[in-house]
Amino acid sequence: MILKHRKVIRSLPFRSDLRELETTLTTIKAVLLDAEEKQAHDNQLRVWLQELKNACYDAEDVLDEFEIEALRKQVLKQRGIGKKVSNFFSSSNPIAFRFRMAHKIKKVTERFAKIAALKNNFHLTERHDATSHVVRLDRETHSFVQLADIIGRDGDKQKIITTLMRDPTDGEDISILPIVGIGGLGKTALAKLVFNDECVASHFELKMWVCVSDDFDLKRLMIKMIKATKKVDYSNMDLEQLQQALRDCLAGKKYLLTLDDIWNKDPVKWNELKQRLVGGGSGSKIVVTTRGTQIAEMMGTIPAHNLQGLDEKEALSVFLQFAFKKGEVNQYPNLVKIGEEIVKKCNGVPLVLKTLGSLLLLKTSEHDWKLVRDSEMWEFVEKEKNIFPVLKLSYDELPPHLKQCFALLSVFPKDYEFSNWEVVQFWMAHGLLRPSNENEDLEDIGRRYLNDLSSRSFFQDFVKELYFNCFKMHDLLHDLAIAVTKNECCTVNSLKQNIPQGVRHLCIDNLDFLEENRFELLDIDKLCHVRTFCFKNMKEGPSSESFIKKCLSRFHNLRVLNLEGSSFEVLPRNIGSLKHLRCLDLSGNSNIKKLPNSLCKLQSLETLIINSEGIEELPQDMRYMVSLRVLWISTRQRVLSENGFEHLQSLRILRITECENLEYLFEGIQNLTSLHTLVIDECKNLISLPHGLKSSTALKHLIIWDCEKLDLNTTLGLEGREKEDDNQDYLVGNGLCLQTLIIGWLPKLETLPQWLLLRSADTLQALRLVGCKNLTTLPERQGLTSLEFLKIEDCPKLSSLPERIPRLKELEIQGSSILGKRCKPEMGEDWAKIAHVSKIQIDGNEISSSKE
Repeated sequence: MILKHRKVIRSLPFRSDLRELETTLTTIKAVLLDAEEKQAHDNQLRVWLQELKNACYDAEDVLDEFEIEALRKQVLKQRGIGKKVSNFFSSSNPIAFRFRMAHKIKKVTERFAKIAALKNNFHLTERHDATSHVVRLDRETHSFVQLADIIGRDGDKQKIITTLMRDPTDGEDISILPIVGIGGLGKTALAKLVFNDECVASHFELKMWVCVSDDFDLKRLMIKMIKATKKVDYSNMDLEQLQQALRDCLAGKKYLLTLDDIWNKDPVKWNELKQRLVGGGSGSKIVVTTRGTQIAEMMGTIPAHNLQGLDEKEALSVFLQFAFKKGEVNQYPNLVKIGEEIVKKCNGVPLVLKTLGSLLLLKTSEHDWKLVRDSEMWEFVEKEKNIFPVLKLSYDELPPHLKQCFALLSVFPKDYEFSNWEVVQFWMAHGLLRPSNENEDLEDIGRRYLNDLSSRSFFQDFVKELYFNCFKMHDLLHDLAIAVTKNECCTVNSLKQNIPQGVRHLCIDNLDFLEENRFELLDIDKLCHVRTFCFKNMKEGPSSESFIKKCLSRFHNLRVLNLEGSSFEVLPRNIGSLKHLRCLDLSGNSNIKKLPNSLCKLQSLETLIINSEGIEELPQDMRYMVSLRVLWISTRQRVLSENGFEHLQSLRILRITECENLEYLFEGIQNLTSLHTLVIDECKNLISLPHGLKSSTALKHLIIWDCEKLDLNTTLGLEGREKEDDNQDYLVGNGLCLQTLIIGWLPKLETLPQWLLLRSADTLQALRLVGCKNLTTLPERQGLTSLEFLKIEDCPKLSSLPERIPRLKELEIQGSSILGKRCKPEMGEDWAKIAHVSKIQIDGNEISSSKE
């Protein structure tokens, strides 16, 4: 954790103390791997490790202060202030700063020396960090969790559908079918198969999917049901209003409601919810998934469907799918034979099969496979009927850096939908991304970590969105993450819940806090070490504003502050005192009109999300947020020229969304030499893009979506006059080199402009065009020599593809009738151009990619 500061350490004036600290840390680090594995059986060792972790956190805070001071001086120099006193920054006395930091470093060094002296009591073995020797699992992530790829559940699916289609018996208001089974069997996957079946969709007028999980809160569940039908946020309604809204949704309609992952055993709570579900049409059904037979008996009106494990043949198929790369299984008959023995021990549980298969991927030694087959864990699995040891084995095999990254995600609630860029920024804020060289981009490292964990089946339910991927974590893996973080991470979902002292990562996820404003139940003073604080959907009112102000005054070490969906009107000025803060999320708050300029004092801030529709004006001094890498904004401003965005040299990702008044962006965008992703969506009045965008050579991914007045063939300055290109050679030498281009719902677009594709023709890998009703042509003579993915939707006037797309792998055409007809093999005319494509989909139907 601390050694990531090695470059800072070497440049500081306290070299002797710091070298001593580094030596001590290196000595401790050598035995950490052994200590982590042995702590489960040694309480004293567990306490020693916790002391070490606490000391590491505190030492990291000290070392961060040097980086913060360097950034502060950089901003002062940028402002041209030098040694003068500034009203915006309080210039600290260098001598006082050195004296204060020397004292802190000495204390930290002494503390580590005491901890290091105790390590000999535990007879620990020195082991090297295997991070640098990890075999990366660079392969396509299995989509076993996708509905079409679920193996061996067709019979279960058909039985459930038959039951749901059955007419209700006399006097039965709502029929309730439980699906029961142990964790990891695939209850949720089966319920999804049923929920998305075409026959089910045509049989029911209304479908609702609600994940219940641990917190069976009546109001929360009703809000989720209403959202599932009306896609509107009803969070601020009281119970009576919600009851009426839900009644309006059901209103005599025959509905199917799936309540996934029920844990509540209280019949009173269940009856309260059931009473709110009357009023639907005859034949309405509820499907519940649960691990508990007692819960199934309490809720069910139809005999439960008891889910069993996969049969041996299906189980082996799942296991091999994850244990080998495609086409390699026949190369290792000796391993397959051992795999058959492993599969017999798995009792047909898909999660176990998938986890162990992923664990053995790329391991071709019989010794490694036999270690799994002969492991002592099987005795516990068989005796306790618990698959947790299997998951723990997979976790133990992770390299240390991935263990940290996985475990820290336990701060998020169960069934939380992650996005890939959100997770990467979260890890980055906590210093978990470790570059192997100075030129390696942290975002690329984060994506690699995600791929490594995904390849080992730690995530599931992948959904590809417009420009990012979403995924979830299985409940049992979430339980595993909680177990390994112990008292460091805590998600609060009950007023009675005890929060461990010294917790580092805290998430408040309960509506009781919002309804009753009972914030005083949180002992803020004992939470002073918190580094992550997530408090979503905070109820508006003075108490919530005073609560967040109090938190900001106590939580001096925050790295991540998430106030998504909050509704307070004023962000306290003391936000500027959070000097360690790396990630701030204020999205979804329509009540905030203006942000304090003190926000711009956060020189360490790397990620800022303020896509709040009510923001009338962004802070004036944002140009001084020198560490900002990700910026996602909404504003009512007409132009962005006064905020100094062109000075944000660290900016990698810029998203500008739902800016209803915005007509122009800002000049100088070409000066953002680190900017690789630009997203502009739902800016209805945007007239043009800045002229400098044409020469933004670092830009790799460009997404422009739903900007009805935007003309891509015109680039204007703020004065409103079109700027002509000096000469074509300038564009060829300095133009865009895009890898991804997504354009959607631009009614003024008739043809893709030359400035987008002049240099990108040789670099573009993915092109998606959606809802461009007037688009008639693509540049036919200009080949797209690197293009692998091409997707065209609702472009009815588009009639042809470019002549040369030699590397195209996937082609999808939807709602584009002229082009769709020309691409079918029987039409012949354009088929020669795309006959090599591995996947072709026309209006939802896959067609053969072989030449006929």
